[in-house]
Amino acid sequence: MIPGFKADSPLVCEGIIGDGCGGGRIFFIEDEKLQVYDPITKKRMILLEDVNNVLSISKKGCIITLKYENKESCLDLSKI
Repeated sequence: MIPGFKADSPLVCEGIIGDGCGGGRIFFIEDEKLQVYDPITKKRMILLEDVNNVLSISKKGCIITLKYENKESCLDLSKI
């Protein structure tokens, strides 16, 4: 369980340590913003704003995938 986050929510995913950018951090959508939380520093950062109608998010390596009803959008963390 991730403290303060519903790990089973489709709008929350955890970066796996050693799997690329953002390992150990928690990625989530809140208030129409894609955000990241670092449990070590206890800081949040907004990665993307105006994120509407997302059904789920996932992360593999440095790529965060936002799934919508009819499309997918990818964000490459290595380019931020």
